[in-house]
Amino acid sequence: MTPAEIEARQRKAEREAELATLSRDIELSAARQREIAQEIAAIDRDSAEINAAVLRTAGKIKGLEADLANTERRLQRLAENEDAVRVSLWERRDTLAEVLASLQRIGRRPPPALAVRPADALAAVRSAILLNAVMPDLRIEAEALASDLEELTRLKISIVSEKERLVGDSTRLVEEQSRLELLIAAKRQQREATAGVLTSEQKRAEELAGKAGSLKELIASLEVEIASARKAAEAAARATEQRPTSGRRSADPFADPGRLAPAVAFADTKGQLPRPVSGTLLKDFGQADDFGGVTEGQSIATRAGARITAPGDGWVVYSGPFRSFGQLLILNAGDGYHVLLAGMDRIDVEPGQFVLAGEPVGVMGSTHWASASTIALGSAGPVLYVEFRKDGSAIDPTPWWARTEEEKVRG
Repeated sequence: MTPAEIEARQRKAEREAELATLSRDIELSAARQREIAQEIAAIDRDSAEINAAVLRTAGKIKGLEADLANTERRLQRLAENEDAVRVSLWERRDTLAEVLASLQRIGRRPPPALAVRPADALAAVRSAILLNAVMPDLRIEAEALASDLEELTRLKISIVSEKERLVGDSTRLVEEQSRLELLIAAKRQQREATAGVLTSEQKRAEELAGKAGSLKELIASLEVEIASARKAAEAAARATEQRPTSGRRSADPFADPGRLAPAVAFADTKGQLPRPVSGTLLKDFGQADDFGGVTEGQSIATRAGARITAPGDGWVVYSGPFRSFGQLLILNAGDGYHVLLAGMDRIDVEPGQFVLAGEPVGVMGSTHWASASTIALGSAGPVLYVEFRKDGSAIDPTPWWARTEEEKVRG
């Protein structure tokens, strides 16, 4: 490994540490925290008003997380380009030294430091090109060096700009996360009356999870033995029966933040459900897994600490650890449909609770759970596992997702 490559590797490690620090160590001032708290306190305690604020804030957070991920990717590409230019300059350091030494003899000025002041070196090399009569044999080399030095200067300016963007978006993300925490706390206060009953049911659900051999068995046992899960299933069935499924579709089935049941049947929400997180799809439904079978869901790489939102309306029938899946959330969406989200570090909703599409339900950690669904995916970061089930069998979630702007552009 050449000295230039060793230096590039060291710079890469330093940049990764710097980026992590830039986006992690941002804190709100006490004054800003008080302003956000006062804003939340002023919201009408009507559940629809709180739900609307929660959904609005969760949407902002998802957008900011996507922006941050894009900025980090751009920074990575810029840094890789910078390293490539530096390696190229290192390989031609003898030529550069000859050009700059010639200028030093002509102008009796010391040559500028290449790595520290590439703009100065660029100016010097341009002067060398103009002095073609003095050094005709170096003209071609000098022009190539000028191109590399100009690119290095441009990359440094772009990196500074992207870092400023990263800090600004990170600050806004911290503000929205603080606002969302207060809104979730306000929603939780509205459910305190049933906290005692839910606590006992949560313990029973954990016992059933310990005995269940599969997700299918867990869902079946929950809806037989847990009262809140039975009520959720019954409510979901009523919601489905009360809404036609013969082609009539609401323009926006998620428009009413005060709804207490799904606005339309789950089968009629194809192409309309928001993805639970902004991230990169690592493994899709139906692909070969590492155990000789095929995947029954989708695995999505996320940012550390990313907020997870409910893909659709539904009742929480299970929230807690399950085998190697980390924190598992199961939503009953009605008519035999269930939505499973696994791999979270924390879940913010409780059994028996009705959640809205786009409502925050949990938070990812900093590393991924090595479950049967996400193992060996080549991601050191957190991975969310998403699975849709119909009458106990896994189905492909893809037809339900709303198309992103990028997908619309691609057609």
